Amino acid sequence: MLNKLFKFYGGVKPPSNKTLSNALPIVQAPLPSRLVVPLHQSIGGMPRPVVQAGERVLKGQLIGQADGWLSAAVHAPTSGTVLEVAMHVRPHVSGLDSLCVVIEPDGQDEWIAHGPPDIATMSPADICNYLQQHGVVGLGGAGFPTHGKLTATPAVPMAELIINAAECEPYITCDDLLMRERADDIVRGIAVFRDMLKPQSVIIGVEDNKPEAIAAMRAAVDAQNEAFSVVAVPTLYPAGGAKQLIRVLTGKEVPGSMRSTADMGVQVFNVGTAYAAWRAIGHGEPLISRIVTLTGNVRQAHNVEALIGTPMNELLQLAQPHPDTDGIIMGGPMMGFLVPNESAPIVKTSNCLIAHSERLFPPKAPEMPCIRCGACARACPHELQPFELYWHARAKDFGKTQQYNIFDCIECGCCSFVCPSRIPLVQYFRFAKSEIWAREREKKAADEAKTRFEFKQFREEREKAEKAEKLAKAAAAQAAKKAAEAAAAAAAAGDAPDAPPADKAPDVAVDPAQAAKKAAIEAAMARAKAQREAAQVKNTDDLTPEQAKAMADIEARRQQAGIAEPATTTETKPE
Repeated sequence: MLNKLFKFYGGVKPPSNKTLSNALPIVQAPLPSRLVVPLHQSIGGMPRPVVQAGERVLKGQLIGQADGWLSAAVHAPTSGTVLEVAMHVRPHVSGLDSLCVVIEPDGQDEWIAHGPPDIATMSPADICNYLQQHGVVGLGGAGFPTHGKLTATPAVPMAELIINAAECEPYITCDDLLMRERADDIVRGIAVFRDMLKPQSVIIGVEDNKPEAIAAMRAAVDAQNEAFSVVAVPTLYPAGGAKQLIRVLTGKEVPGSMRSTADMGVQVFNVGTAYAAWRAIGHGEPLISRIVTLTGNVRQAHNVEALIGTPMNELLQLAQPHPDTDGIIMGGPMMGFLVPNESAPIVKTSNCLIAHSERLFPPKAPEMPCIRCGACARACPHELQPFELYWHARAKDFGKTQQYNIFDCIECGCCSFVCPSRIPLVQYFRFAKSEIWAREREKKAADEAKTRFEFKQFREEREKAEKAEKLAKAAAAQAAKKAAEAAAAAAAAGDAPDAPPADKAPDVAVDPAQAAKKAAIEAAMARAKAQREAAQVKNTDDLTPEQAKAMADIEARRQQAGIAEPATTTETKPE
């Protein structure tokens, strides 16, 4: 089936230098002296170490547990002893350390018990979790966890599933050799992605400078009866960028601000990612190795399958670097960087190691002033204005750089490549981005501190208010008690013989609420008095005639003696 191809804006054609390393087959790298496995090898949270120093681990054993949904597990690349879990240099332009598990191989390369799952009984969510626990991430770019891209947007049907096999960066040939030698497993991995995302079509895009890879992929697709299209795309850097490849194959223009292409009904995976996914699902193997191109200033450039955590300088020795090698570039010459420490380990996204020398990469001439020629703008595949970004980044006017959409820049290096003034534009953009991120982190920390301070003040004010309310309630209760006692005393004094008459009471303003309260108290006291009188013992009921006569005689004598009648006497029942 013929596919109509489109063009993306900009792009350059640097020397490919791919024939240096694509003539020899992939070889298995030997076990290194030690493995330094960084726990953080992908976008997302930092995996938590689950092993400790002195522990023996097996090949494929979990050593770093995924931290949250957007994270991927890390596994032991071979069997051996954990020497330490500590901070070590990582392969990053910053040269900073990160938490690593250091393993001394025992030479046995002993696997854990493993095997393929029953994928027929697994739901899409189960497969996503399985890939996460087996550490599968994108092998062609930033290392985005693969399971995070296998859920289609519910509101947008998946139209195209694109497999990125362009490999547009100069010198790199790892994907080329992978397709030539392991096309069948790649197609099986693509089929898994197809079954989960259910796209209308599957397109495998390969740059036309890889005829052997194109032929191998087409043969594997036909052998497995899959309706996948293998499309040769024009060789133009950076055709391997996700948004550029989408444009070439589908004609869809992805907005610069859009981070997820799934919102447009398109999803993109690297060809190496599809292979790693099938090794996990078809064989139960976690991602512990990858294909790495060894090239540059070496005697025998080729591709090797190396264990994650292998020191770069030890791995590069397999290609026999020349004596004048003075550094190692990780990645390609356009987007790669000189590693600050050559003993840094390879990680899941390390696709190429280039032996650096001044013979291959002469020192750049001094930077000259910008002449405003506009060549950088014409080469930018995202249609940015690099010269505007450069001026504002150099002036540290980072607000302006954001207005000119600096975060849409993919740092492909096209602008620096064509600049006649030899300005390292990408370095300025990286500097501006890092400063903006640093300021955002500082602002976030300040906002969090302000929130904590305001909450503390609110809590203190609330506690003061609650304490004052409790004191007020206690004072009110005490005042009510005293008022009740005073009212009781006043009522008792009103029953006394020498109490002044009511019409002589002093003319004092009375609070209606207090008056009502006083009346309620008096009524309660009256009820209590009546209850006491009703409860008095009456022992003169049911008297015999003799007892009644005796009491009458006693009463007569009491009256003759002038003794008052007791308050407890009651009438006697008539005979």
